Amino acid sequence: MKGMPIKCGFVPLVDSAPLIVANELSFAADEGIKLDLQRQPSWAALRDLLASGHLDVAHMLSPMPIAMALGLSGVSAQIHAPMMISVNGNVVGVSSAHAEVMRSQGWLGRFDDPIGSARALLSGLKGPLRVGIPFPHSMHRLLFEYWLNAASGNAPSAVELITIPPPLMAEKVASGEIDAFCVGEPWGTVAVESGVGEIVLPGTSIWAFSPEKVLGVREDVIEAREDEVGALMRAIYRAARWLDTPGNHILASEILARSDHLNIPDQAIDRALSGNILPSLVGQPIHVSNFLRFHRAAATFPWRSQAAWIAAQTAKTHHVPEEKAIAVAERIMRPDLYRAHLAPLGVDMPGASSKVEGAMSHRMAVASTAGNMILGPDAFFDGAVFDFSR
Repeated sequence: MKGMPIKCGFVPLVDSAPLIVANELSFAADEGIKLDLQRQPSWAALRDLLASGHLDVAHMLSPMPIAMALGLSGVSAQIHAPMMISVNGNVVGVSSAHAEVMRSQGWLGRFDDPIGSARALLSGLKGPLRVGIPFPHSMHRLLFEYWLNAASGNAPSAVELITIPPPLMAEKVASGEIDAFCVGEPWGTVAVESGVGEIVLPGTSIWAFSPEKVLGVREDVIEAREDEVGALMRAIYRAARWLDTPGNHILASEILARSDHLNIPDQAIDRALSGNILPSLVGQPIHVSNFLRFHRAAATFPWRSQAAWIAAQTAKTHHVPEEKAIAVAERIMRPDLYRAHLAPLGVDMPGASSKVEGAMSHRMAVASTAGNMILGPDAFFDGAVFDFSR
């Protein structure tokens, strides 16, 4: 199998950039591998092709491999996550009509008031709030439910979740099929620039450093082609480092905008890369620090504590024993592979593979192999912390 192309699936989102850039700028070729990138129309299609062996690896929602291993996602398969592809990058938005309802409840459109925004979102409802999410097992769902539960305490009975592929989100807002959405960029910006919706919050206003996409690799591919998987990881790491350099954003936007990648205007893509988010057509862009991260603050490292948080939230939603879910998540997140295959690049590694999630309200130095690692902020909006060790 050595020398064969690595078949890699992705969904057209800005956070698929490390895979696309690794291919387009020859980081993959420099590592001696050939990537066969295959755009997928939905997360369900990507999941099925990866599980059935038609794809070798994929750009995946971070909760997806955990749900698959627990038998919650229709298709059961052993998918490992040896590295993160992206952190953050989601937005919460509403239809233009619902934005007017929120304003009538006193909503001021601020990104720094998640509690007030949640209360306005749920006020004055005449029926369930219909919310579009890209996939049932996603950070979009976990962040949205965590936010509304923590802010209001009664979200589940007031919310109807509807699965919609990201590229169709704006269309469903325009048709009136959904009132709100949580989606990865650029599809929130597309809704705004189409004149059908407004952005209420960036995902960072809920959790400042949430694990969004992972590199999903089938277990048998790791067993048969581990050297090639390692080469792919190094190519992705180099692409992620390039992407987090501000001077490269214009070229990155142009690459991602191409018809075989995201196939949308590069201006919408640049908003996500720069963090200058446009809340509405009549508003001014708001700069969101750390809106989308690929490399800085150890963004590529697969923290077991983040996998445990995902597992704990998934267990609550699907009535699975929490200890079982966390044990499964620990096996899926593979910092051991990350350390082994990124070492040749001299990557600064954290001293531990887990941490207390939500404990850093600002940037801080942590123990690492080279002594240069700065992490944070990673706070939850409600001040909660998740201590995996306990």
